Amino acid sequence: MKLGKLPPRFDPRTLRLGAYLERDLAPPPTSVDYAAAVRSWPMMGNDRYGDCTCAAAGHMIEEWTANTGKAKTPSETTILAVYDHFSGGDPDRGVAMLDVLKFWRATGIGGDRIHAFAQLEPANVSEAMDATYLFGNCYVGLALPDFAVAPGSDFLATPWSVPPQGPTGAAAPNPANGHCVPLVAYDPRNVWVVTWGALKPMTWQFYRAYMDEAYAVLSSDWINAKLGRSPSGLNLAGLEKDLAAVTGE
Repeated sequence: MKLGKLPPRFDPRTLRLGAYLERDLAPPPTSVDYAAAVRSWPMMGNDRYGDCTCAAAGHMIEEWTANTGKAKTPSETTILAVYDHFSGGDPDRGVAMLDVLKFWRATGIGGDRIHAFAQLEPANVSEAMDATYLFGNCYVGLALPDFAVAPGSDFLATPWSVPPQGPTGAAAPNPANGHCVPLVAYDPRNVWVVTWGALKPMTWQFYRAYMDEAYAVLSSDWINAKLGRSPSGLNLAGLEKDLAAVTGE
């Protein structure tokens, strides 16, 4: 199991979701589960390559389309081609999330292009819920503590949680353990993300302690072609209106 998210790369031009959500929006539901529609989560090469930022994008496409009636799963070859674009084939080089998002918007991943993305405020649980509910998931970066990736640790059997002493000392966030995951479900206690070919729960406290960057991502994949709206109730015209509100275009 590989990591591969490089430290956050900030660009002053990046849109901020908070400015957009200052409008009079209804609060998100207390629980959302968009993972239930997905039958399986392929590894997408993240057992051999530090391509988590690219694999997370692939899982987002998979989850969007599984929920809107046009399911498609990018192949491992497609995901590794994106990773190789940045890494030159180096299995351990890793990629920055912002670089993947810009590539995804301008060039696409296996022919799939996103419309826009907006950065979330660090540790803001409400924004994470808004992004997940409204736009289908949330592209999240973690600086995992050493105990979460220790040799022999059971990655998927139990939720990631903050130890009693808090996120300090040996349990402090470690930027060298950068990992990227999509947030695909939540309830009042936990968040579910996709990592290493499976769903992984973490507590909201863990999210706040170890999240070092996150983005809302707008994609037409989130619109059901027959119904003309998303599972969260956005119609295509509404998505375009929201896109204009975010981008100013």
